[in-house]
Amino acid sequence: MTDGPRLIIFLGALLLLLGLLWAFAPGTLKALFGWFGHLPGDINHQSGNTFVFIPWVSMLVLSVVLSLLSAVFGMFR
Repeated sequence: MTDGPRLIIFLGALLLLLGLLWAFAPGTLKALFGWFGHLPGDINHQSGNTFVFIPWVSMLVLSVVLSLLSAVFGMFR
């Protein structure tokens, strides 16, 4: 099997797992991802009716973690 279908199967299984956690244990996802958007450097600004939320430090951390995982497991060769 080539890498494309394997990646789609992996992402589907991951989404299924996250959906099951969200449906049957919503507190678990809050515990796992409660840090997202609350790191120092994330932009959260509200002025009148305008709300701006830019979690750039959280996305940077997520990118580094996913890059390390893909390097360790060799998924994207």
